Order: sequence, then C-alpha cells, then structure tokens
Amino acid sequence: MPALPAAFFPPTTPTPYSRADFGPDFRWGVSTAAYQTEGSWAADGKGPSIWDTFVRGRRAIKGRETADVATDFYRRWSADLDLMQHLGIPDFRFSAAWSRVLPEGTGPVNAPGLDFYDRLVDGCLARGITPWLTVYHWDLPQALQQRGGWGNRDVVSWLSDYAQVLARRLGDRVQHWMVLNEPMVFTGAGHLLGLHAPGRRGLGSFLAATHHASLAQAEGGRALRATLSASAQIGTTFSCSYLTPWRPGLPRDERVVRRADAALNRLFVEPALGLGYPLADLPLLGRIARYMQPGDEQRLPFAFDFWGVQNYTREVVRHSPYVPLLWANLVGAARRGVPYTQMGWEVYPESLYHMLRQFSSYPNAPRLLVTENGAAFPDEVRGGRVADAARQAYLQACIGQVLRARREGVPVEGYFAWSFTDNFEWAEGYEPRFGLVHVEYATQQRTVKDSGWWYRQFLAGVEGNEGVASHFSSPLYTQGK
Repeated sequence: MPALPAAFFPPTTPTPYSRADFGPDFRWGVSTAAYQTEGSWAADGKGPSIWDTFVRGRRAIKGRETADVATDFYRRWSADLDLMQHLGIPDFRFSAAWSRVLPEGTGPVNAPGLDFYDRLVDGCLARGITPWLTVYHWDLPQALQQRGGWGNRDVVSWLSDYAQVLARRLGDRVQHWMVLNEPMVFTGAGHLLGLHAPGRRGLGSFLAATHHASLAQAEGGRALRATLSASAQIGTTFSCSYLTPWRPGLPRDERVVRRADAALNRLFVEPALGLGYPLADLPLLGRIARYMQPGDEQRLPFAFDFWGVQNYTREVVRHSPYVPLLWANLVGAARRGVPYTQMGWEVYPESLYHMLRQFSSYPNAPRLLVTENGAAFPDEVRGGRVADAARQAYLQACIGQVLRARREGVPVEGYFAWSFTDNFEWAEGYEPRFGLVHVEYATQQRTVKDSGWWYRQFLAGVEGNEGVASHFSSPLYTQGK
C-alpha cells in the first residue's frame, strides 16, 4: 500500500480525547452485512434470499436497484481486507448469508458458500483483524419464506441449526458471535409495515414474527453455547433511538413516549432478560399470547455475554389520534428545523450516550458494545479525495459520547462504525452513503474518505482532525432524503 497523501487529511483541530482514553482492551472496528456488500447473489450454489426476491418486486426499492453486485465483496474481499489492514482497523463485524451456506435454509450445506466464510475468517486473522460474526442479518432464505418464514414457529429450530453449522466450521477461529441483527427492524419493517423483505403487512404477521424472533434470539444463543468453546463470546444486537416528547410535560405526549420506547427499544431486550414482553406500556402486545406455547416464557431469556447497541439518532414523539395501536407519530427533523442526514435522521450524537445509559440500567444487563453507528451524507470524489467533514464530525462526536458514558461507569467496551464501505442500503438503494470508504459502483473503485483517514489516525494514536462544533452548521447537514 502507498503512503497516505498529506492532502487527504483536512486541517482541523485536535480531538478532545484519544484512543488511549478508552483503555487498552476497548475494541475498535467497522461493521458490514452480507446482503449489502457481497453481490454474487446466485454464484457458486447460493440460493435466493427474501431480499433477492423483494428487490425484484414492483417499486420495492428506490430506483429499482438490486444488490445483485453491491460492492462485489464476495470477489473483492481480499483487497478490502488489505485496505482495512492499511487503515489500522483491528476488528471487523460481518454476517454470513444464510442461503449461501444452506441454499434451502435447511438440509445439505453448500460447500463453496461455507468455504467462502472459511477463507474470509482466515484472511482476517492473517492480517491481524479480529472477526466478529453475525449469524442473521435479515437475509432469510426464500425457500424458508415459502414455508412461512418468521411467521412459522419452526424458524426457531431452523436458525439454531444454521448457527451450529457456522459454529462447527468457524468456531475454532471466531470467538465473537452475534445471533440476530436488529430484530425490531426486520420484524417491524418487514412484517408490519411491508417496507422491507418479505413485504408483509399486519399486526398478526408482526406479532408472530416478533415472538418467533425472540425465541430464536435465545435458542440461537443456546445453540452457539452448546457448540462453541467456553471462551467464545456470544451476543446479539438491538436497534434503538433515544425518545423525547414533542411537548415535554404534556401527559399524552409523555405517555406515547413510554409506549414508543416499549416498541422500539425494549421489545426484544426485556424478554432476553427474563422480564417478559413490556405489556404494561404497550398493551397491544397482549395479542402475542396467541403465538405462545407452554414453556415459552422460560425459553425467552438467555444470558448473553454482550449486547450490541446500534444507534443513529433520536426520535421526537407526539400523541396522534390518527395512528391506531400506538396512537403516536414521529416528528421529523426537517419539520423541527434541526440538522439531519441524507436519511432524514436528526444529527444528535447524545442519543448514543442516552441509550447506553438506558440499556446498562437493567440490573442484570451484560456488557455493551456499540456495534453500529454512523451517518449518511451525499459524498463526492474530487481530485481523488472525499472531503466528508460532516461525517467525520459526527463520528468524533459520537465516540465522545461513548467515552462520556464509559467515564460514568457504563460497561461499554467497543465501538464499530457503520460502515466500512458504502453499500446497498436496503429499501433506500445505493443513494445513501454511510461508508468510511467511498465506492464508485460502476467501476467498484474504492476511495478512502477523510473520515476513514481520520479513523486511521485516531486508531494509531496520532493527534489531529476534529473541528466537531464547526461542522454541525455545515450545509451538508441540511441535505434532504
């Protein structure tokens, strides 16, 4: 790799903290997901996933784009790991594509698919990069969807069996595992609102998927525990947003904040702790009883070694008589006149601090890691450089909020930026760019952004590159969706 051009480092003031402030055992990394990066959607025996089917639906994705190629990570993984090593990133979170390993979801293993992850893990270790493997990141095999998918209780054993296939092959080298990625998102967006695969709509579909995902979260953990060595660390990840009322002090807005918090932040956390579903604050969950069987309450808890906290923004909530069940809606950042990103999400780094505090407040909560955090902005390559000052400022501010929580005693032990490269952002297609590395999709050219070079400097303990406050008024923050 060539030396870093000095011009790639924007002239900014030093950060108010350093890597050393977090201690020698704090984990630093980046995150990706199989469907969003791998491409090669039908190569080497891979079966279709629900996302391969969903993107071919009429107007499912902005621009009718697909992830058939994505960032071509399936073929370019070695060069991407070289770049990751060059940037000094020590930890890499990725997922395995279920239908690449088991094309039918169950049954015979597809040897070329499992071999790919074998090579990927070895490639990480050869470069001094620690692999962190997510078992399920939203890409259910289409063959299992045709058997009911997350609406079929059998999905619990399907996922457990799949987790053990991965663990038996990779568990001698992978010591950090995550069962599910953001179950609230794939059940809510995929089974209640129809915005994500498999495009289901309705409360019954959502509640069935929710209960089965909660069971799978715990049973998947037990399957990994039974297969892996005693030293392996097993976690799962949760999406979350800090919630505040539109009109503080107004009882009806305060009530809907509690209701929204139960849905968005607590729905999968509390069953894992043995607290059951948050029925008191979200009465509609009472209907989930029809999907429960004797013994399920005892099966829902699992003693995870860690939780992955995945936070991007806060949400402001107001009472609405026109939204059934929740009786609430979200007041968007644009309407409130506050800075927001390309996704329409408010720039609010303090949200990460508040959610770390909230999750750590449970008496029996495990240790925490931030396994996703980032921001999308409309980047542009000019003269071989991507000057993404807004993203750099956002990441610096969020990492500062992690340090704030850590100094207050919150057991947060790692930070993973989303994402290593730009990638396919689900229903939003390729327009939003979250990466530390820019991808020109037509050519697959990689260009490290200024934020990526800053992360390299920070991880190396080199002083420089902040300017956080000055960038929060940048016009980049006011770009719409």
